[in-house]
Amino acid sequence: MLTDPRVSKSARRHWTAFINGDIPADWPLNLWVAVENMFTAYGTEHRRLRKLVAAAFTARRTEAMRPRVERITSDLLDALAAAPAGEPVDLREGYAYPVPIQVICELFGVPEEAHAGLRACVDGIFNTNATAEEAQANVVAIYGILTELVALKRKEPGDDLTSVLLSVRDEEADGEGTAQLSESELVDTLLLLISAGHETTVNLLDNAIHLLLTHPEQLAHVRAGRASWNDVIEEALRLRSPVANLPLRYAVEDIQAGDVLIRKGDAILAAYAAAGRDAAVHGADADVFDVTRAGKEHLAFGHGVHFCLGAPLARLEAAIALPGLFERFPDLALVEPAGELPPVESFISNGHLALPAVLRPAAG
Repeated sequence: MLTDPRVSKSARRHWTAFINGDIPADWPLNLWVAVENMFTAYGTEHRRLRKLVAAAFTARRTEAMRPRVERITSDLLDALAAAPAGEPVDLREGYAYPVPIQVICELFGVPEEAHAGLRACVDGIFNTNATAEEAQANVVAIYGILTELVALKRKEPGDDLTSVLLSVRDEEADGEGTAQLSESELVDTLLLLISAGHETTVNLLDNAIHLLLTHPEQLAHVRAGRASWNDVIEEALRLRSPVANLPLRYAVEDIQAGDVLIRKGDAILAAYAAAGRDAAVHGADADVFDVTRAGKEHLAFGHGVHFCLGAPLARLEAAIALPGLFERFPDLALVEPAGELPPVESFISNGHLALPAVLRPAAG
């Protein structure tokens, strides 16, 4: 489904209900299907947009973020260390979240005063329990933030990805004033890159930390050198995909998928979390967290032409943040190791509402 040309991500071209006006403008998930960027593009349009955006996500630019990720991680670990011994801290709020949000905001040149509002808006995008009114208000808010960011970077360009995309937007493609990126494509591309660029990494860190703390024998493998932190990252991505289900795809023509006939114009929901636990692929122990597993192939970053451009950055952040946390706090433990933690309010995002833990035992 992820590589078949008979499957599209363009609602405007291939979702019958959307084309016929049956999907109301205030549908809470409308933003996921109505944006104009490479996430919803098909065929030559997708190739055009991805080529323009890929120029901003080079290996050099990603690797150049390493020192900054290390400093952000170190500062957050210092802040956590200030908590009294035995006092619970929320590792999602205090660590898993601020690492990627700070990285992505710096990467795109988002002013410090806009960080909190941007974070709240991205949370709102992934909240699939939101009402139509809440979702619409969130759309207005995030487009306001992004429009202001574009205006700022036009006035004061810098060494950031927003400025890079603006330079692409303002270049003439054919000498007749036709921009390579339309204004709406520019803003919607920023929306995609900033939101996807941190929410997925938040959940990667959240899930990897939780899995290690609930499977101490797996953490022991890492500490003894029998497995690497890269093994932890890939196995966490396989078992608990940061994005569980991703709306939407559409059948360009009738597709026979096993025993199921998907009609032309039907919507399709890709279930990445289910794919990672497929026993036919990963064996009878597909539901088991095993950092020594030989095959850790997964679809957590997508597959085919829509494979996530930010995957190397997410892996870089995790490769720094995870060992940093467990080396700084070797006695780290969940407050309720056997308890079920409430999930985030989303069937898209796959993580926990909170990750309460104790960094070190209380004295005495």
